[in-house]
Amino acid sequence: QVQLVESGGGLVQAGGSLRLSCASSGRTFSSYAMGWFRQAPGKEREFVVAISGNGGYTSYTGSVKGRFTISRDNAKNTVYLQMNSLKPEDTAVYYCAASRMSSIVSVTTFQARYDYWGQGTQVTVSS
Repeated sequence: QVQLVESGGGLVQAGGSLRLSCASSGRTFSSYAMGWFRQAPGKEREFVVAISGNGGYTSYTGSVKGRFTISRDNAKNTVYLQMNSLKPEDTAVYYCAASRMSSIVSVTTFQARYDYWGQGTQVTVSS
């Protein structure tokens, strides 16, 4: 069983930055691809970004490319999401998720492939 706990959300003005963290309780953290998803009010949850188990491969949704950066520290069992140049449309609950992969270089953008989810952290960007 893997438990994920997100932190770092909050209220920020447009153009500002936030750094989200997601700490995992699992002992085999590097065997999991990690992803960030978000759900805005009245909308379905959507993929944002993912990173492979070894941190060498990433995948970003188009709307955040160049503004968001995912990284991980396997020694600390933690994945990070640095969000810069935030826009009001980035307002959402952000969820961290873990996907057990057969390869440490694999990533997935599909929600159904993720086995464990955090409780979410609210990010609000004011205009």
